[in-house]
Amino acid sequence: MAPLARSECLFIVITLSFSVGCFTASASAVKAAYWPSGSSSPPSAIDTSLFTHIYYAFLMPNNVTYNLEISNSKALILSNFTTTLHHKKPPVKALFSIGGGGSDSSVFARMASSPVSRKAFINSALEVARNLGFDGMDLDWEFPENPKQMLDLSILFNEWREAIKAEAKATHRAPLLLTAAVYYSVDFLIFGGRRSYPVQSINRNLDWINAMCFDFHGSWDTSKTGAHAALYDPNTNISTSYGLTSWVKAGVYPEKVVMGLPLYGRTWKLKDPNQHKIGSDAVGLGPGEDGVLTFAQVEKFNRRTNATVAYDTVYVAAYSFVGTSWIGYDDVRSTTIKVKYALGHGLRGYFFWAVSYDSEWKVSSAASRAWTP
Repeated sequence: MAPLARSECLFIVITLSFSVGCFTASASAVKAAYWPSGSSSPPSAIDTSLFTHIYYAFLMPNNVTYNLEISNSKALILSNFTTTLHHKKPPVKALFSIGGGGSDSSVFARMASSPVSRKAFINSALEVARNLGFDGMDLDWEFPENPKQMLDLSILFNEWREAIKAEAKATHRAPLLLTAAVYYSVDFLIFGGRRSYPVQSINRNLDWINAMCFDFHGSWDTSKTGAHAALYDPNTNISTSYGLTSWVKAGVYPEKVVMGLPLYGRTWKLKDPNQHKIGSDAVGLGPGEDGVLTFAQVEKFNRRTNATVAYDTVYVAAYSFVGTSWIGYDDVRSTTIKVKYALGHGLRGYFFWAVSYDSEWKVSSAASRAWTP
């Protein structure tokens, strides 16, 4: 998971709708966020009243042994992460995420292809979780590239869950949580060939999936501005509503689906400063590293430049512009609507990438308030 992950470009209009009851078990709701390990804001600064689960991002297995090799210094950081979050008021669950958008997908493909390497990986992950006080584990494999790798992923989930059950029984402790960060849609129609996630294995083995409903547009396409986390898109199936619908239509239980929300914006350089809507012509990236600004940086940029802030009710997305600079992002209004959408369609909750990108907890607070079953 990273702001630079590539997304599909399928210019097809497909309209689907959920037909499920509302998820009312508010005690089980997920209000999660990922905490990047290089964050300048420490775990102690997190307002845990706004969250239920915080993910440490990221760990990576060795590309030969497939073990999570944790140095003494890293172990100290991870132990501090879990201890801090467990002693906050209120406390939150702490998980670690394995992989991420910048990781080598081939490592996961090789690991998942063999019973021996899967066992080594799973045992190592359980050992790290228990030894360092984590409540669970998350796999962020971006992305399985073909049907064979999806089948291997299914087997990995099966064996991982069995190992969790066996460990919990042997130690008389609560089972560790197991989640996965996944593509916004259950299907990949291009970008490596058609393949689909293993729905039955997900239902059987995972506590929930974190659907990455962002990065629909970005630095890989500088010709048009884009709402990179649009709830709806009138012209394509590249939208949060399409992606979430695809998961439920494929058979994943709604209470196992968690909607991803971005706390960052993507930027473009306008071709014509007078044409500044979503989908306007662009000639390159705008401000920020690789055309990315955190929400806090977006607000600072808007104030400093006196940018015009706008909102598109069709896409359910905010954007701002000044001169040739254009930024698409989620604000309090769009996030509130998207969280209510997830709640109203019976989903388990939402997560943010990433917790340290907010501005004075504005968006995180709005999301928490909006989740009122």
